[in-house]
Amino acid sequence: MSFSARIKEELSRQMSPARHCQIAEIAAILSLCGGIQISGDDRYTIKIHTENVTVARKCFTLLKKTFNIEADISIRRNAHLGKNRVYSVCVKQHEDALRVLKATKLLSEDGEIGENLSVVGNVVVQNPCCRRAFLRGAFLASGSISDPEKFYHFEIVCATEPKARQIQSIMATFDIEAKIVMRKRYYVAYIKEGSQIVDMLNVMEAHLSLMELENIRILKEMRGNVNRQVNCETANINKTVSAAVKQINDIVFIRDTAGFESLPPGLAQIARARLEKPEATLKELGEDLEPPVGKSGVNHRLRKLCELAERLREEQGAGQ
Repeated sequence: MSFSARIKEELSRQMSPARHCQIAEIAAILSLCGGIQISGDDRYTIKIHTENVTVARKCFTLLKKTFNIEADISIRRNAHLGKNRVYSVCVKQHEDALRVLKATKLLSEDGEIGENLSVVGNVVVQNPCCRRAFLRGAFLASGSISDPEKFYHFEIVCATEPKARQIQSIMATFDIEAKIVMRKRYYVAYIKEGSQIVDMLNVMEAHLSLMELENIRILKEMRGNVNRQVNCETANINKTVSAAVKQINDIVFIRDTAGFESLPPGLAQIARARLEKPEATLKELGEDLEPPVGKSGVNHRLRKLCELAERLREEQGAGQ
């Protein structure tokens, strides 16, 4: 089961104790994956389509607990996606459908259905608890989240831009900054920051999934820190080795041209020490000298040798 499916499984088992929150959740589901059929004599039928059995189960439970409606459930194969099943939750009785549409504000006082089943006004989501329930229902209906082991991406797909804007504005009330992008013919409200996705799971009250995501984030951060430290240490080692190789080349050049006898005692001493211990650090070289010399002193002497080697090379070049 994917991480996204586990979140939906967790959310499908939750039931808000307050009726107004239950209405907000079913309003979001209806708005994003529901449809209304109107017969010739103006009789309403509600149909909710989903490929996720946990979402279908949640819809059935919400209708039963909130409105005491026994909805019908049917299953069919999706002709376009082959093996995938599509679950349909239907409210066939006109009076029942009318009660649901009025309670969820998908039907205006004048009896007009909101275009594309858009929620009319903000009455359904006026309380913070109802906004949480609405976002929970929206995610169940058309949301998904990527595998956090790979990358962070949370999204809710909407049929129209106003619906995506509504989702975005509700998220903003919880200090979550979602962006909207058009993908094919749909509008997608999405979040890409791991911390914001954690906040979103907290808003929807998916606490088990939140803890799982936080654990993954901590492990990824630890691995990232270790990798950065290893890369830094590797770079330092490479830098030290490169410097030691150059020092040895310069010292060998001085030995083979001017000879160590031409050097001051301190420089001759460090030159011989470096040739004897090519892999030693500056600190180790200084401790082996008699008398011992500090790291900065060793570095100063080696730099003098490098400058001398450069001058000798220039003199050789000029002589030729």
